[in-house]
Amino acid sequence: MLLTAVMIGGVLVTFALIVIRLSDRTPTLPDQVELPDGAKAQAVTIGSNWYAVVTDDNRILIFDKTTGRLRSEVQVE
Repeated sequence: MLLTAVMIGGVLVTFALIVIRLSDRTPTLPDQVELPDGAKAQAVTIGSNWYAVVTDDNRILIFDKTTGRLRSEVQVE
C-alpha cells in the first residue's frame, strides 16, 4: 500500500515538473506581420531571435523577432 502511494506521488510530481518546465516556452510573435503585397501566410516557424513565414507563392520570409524587419527571402522551387 505504501509503495503504491509513493509511486502515484512520484508520477504526479513528474507530471507537474514537466508541465511547469514546458509552460516557460511559450513562443511570442508580433501582433501583426507585414507581408509583401499579394502574399498570404501558409505556415509560421519561430527561432530564438527570428521567425519565418511560408507564403502561398512559394517563398520563405525570415523576419527579425525584435524589429520585425525582413532579414531574408528564399524562393522555393
